[in-house]
Amino acid sequence: MHFTITTSPVDQPKAGLRAVGLFHKRKLGAQATVLDEVTEGRLTGVVKAGELEGDAGSTLLIPSAAKGQAGSLLVGLGSRKAFSAKNARKAWSALAKVLVARPVDTVAIGLEDLLPPDQDIGWLVHGLVAAIGDAAYRYDTYKRKEDVKPIRLKTVHLCVTAEQASAAEQACTEATAILAGVNHTRDLGNAPPNVLYPEALAEAARELAQQHKKLKLTVLDEKALEKLGANAILAVGRGSERPPRLIALEYSGGDKDAAPIVLVGKGITFDTGGISLKPGAAMDEMKYDMCGAATVLGVMTAVSQLKLPLNVVGVITSAENMPDGRACRPGDIVKTLSGQTVEILNTDAEGRLVLCDALTWVERFKPKAVIDIATLTGACIIALGHETSAVLGNDEGVIAALKQAGTTSHDRTWELPLWEEYQEQLKSNFADMANIGGRSAGTITAACFLARFAEKYPWAHLDIAGVAWKSGKQKGATGRPVPLLMRYLIDQSAA
Repeated sequence: MHFTITTSPVDQPKAGLRAVGLFHKRKLGAQATVLDEVTEGRLTGVVKAGELEGDAGSTLLIPSAAKGQAGSLLVGLGSRKAFSAKNARKAWSALAKVLVARPVDTVAIGLEDLLPPDQDIGWLVHGLVAAIGDAAYRYDTYKRKEDVKPIRLKTVHLCVTAEQASAAEQACTEATAILAGVNHTRDLGNAPPNVLYPEALAEAARELAQQHKKLKLTVLDEKALEKLGANAILAVGRGSERPPRLIALEYSGGDKDAAPIVLVGKGITFDTGGISLKPGAAMDEMKYDMCGAATVLGVMTAVSQLKLPLNVVGVITSAENMPDGRACRPGDIVKTLSGQTVEILNTDAEGRLVLCDALTWVERFKPKAVIDIATLTGACIIALGHETSAVLGNDEGVIAALKQAGTTSHDRTWELPLWEEYQEQLKSNFADMANIGGRSAGTITAACFLARFAEKYPWAHLDIAGVAWKSGKQKGATGRPVPLLMRYLIDQSAA
């Protein structure tokens, strides 16, 4: 799908459908008024007939009056005086669903009235592109063609004022790159686990590196991990016929000597829980336990497309957690890459094990900051639901920047404490630490575990267990937190 910015009024671009705003009590917006004049009062007539009141998120399709003319789509915005970001999101979400359902190739959208007074045009462009991209996304690789309803929409013209054009163009460039990253993340997350496993993730990274000259790929296989001493990663993957991998993509967009920002993604391509076997219900969703890794590849896609003036390293630590005769057991003790020992009390707390070796390995990059991304704890869903990611870490600057980026992108985070007192829960009688800390504060103690391996650089941890995918009728990967991390990286490049 192609998005363009134009300073033409909404009636000018060639399109099969033109979308404009309607405020509460049937008040046409500025662009709707333009369209009404062109259609000789057709919009006014329909509105006066009481077909649409203008409540936020309501829509009304007005067919064209003559062959060859474009149809009109009225989108309810709510009260003009109280027009807010919340109502704007309702409007563009409803708009997006209608657009992708219509049999039209090209649409034009008048943005003037869709912009709340406390927001800028960049915010609106980012939101609209994301909403239309979300509505248009399909994962139908394994469906019969006759069962798939194609989406005809190919081009979206976003109509802005001359004063808004420059900022809108920049936002559109950013938003389309982020959408490409989100969709790549969703495709990887939705892929079945018999197709996407650690070696396949490495191949996906290889394909990405081949597309962009500024990307350098490193893949450590099982033998290389053994030689390295990454025993925690190896322990998790030992029960699977699919051997683990540590994958790194180095993007060089900044000064040669500039310290990179490192992203570390958890890539458990399927999580049975291992010997500590999970319940069978909804276990199919454990293919999404690699969404942290998918996020890293999505971000590297968008970063490369935007050619950000930063050095960024994307690291994926990947394994399949299976209950084989060789699998690690509760009670096993492993020596991690850092030299610290871990008593494995629960093999279903495997994400922190693959991450801890990766957090030690990335010290070689002398990073400016390290952010790990992981579907780490069910406790995070209990604490925060499905609206926000948890963020914890050892550097308030990094955490504050992530929180601000989350607010801007509406891909939000909520900070949880990482106090020393919580470390007490990880005590072991037989090793330096246990891999679980009991039922209470599960998200926090998981981060406390990781903190022991991230002491040599500024670090933040994103627990995305509640936001990486949806269950039920809307089951599927969401692509989060690619928007959050891209906003953070764009902000860092601007700074």
